[in-house]
Amino acid sequence: MITGFVANIWGRVWPYIAAAGAAIVAALAIWRSGKSAGKRDARIDQLEADASAREKAREAAAEIDRLDDDAVRDRARQRMRDVGRR
Repeated sequence: MITGFVANIWGRVWPYIAAAGAAIVAALAIWRSGKSAGKRDARIDQLEADASAREKAREAAAEIDRLDDDAVRDRARQRMRDVGRR
């Protein structure tokens, strides 16, 4: 009698338990997917920032190469004055 009662209850409850388990698994999959997408976006942003910094460094080096020593010295002095004012 008790066995039939437990089997009857289990027969009615197990689909809800299975649905809850599936919902938890789906939520974890979505969370992990979002986490990896965020990491990928951050990595792309960092690579773009690195490329931009390298380009600015190349431009600065090219500009310095075009200047003579006196002009480089004057620009360095001006830059140090500007930094000191901040």
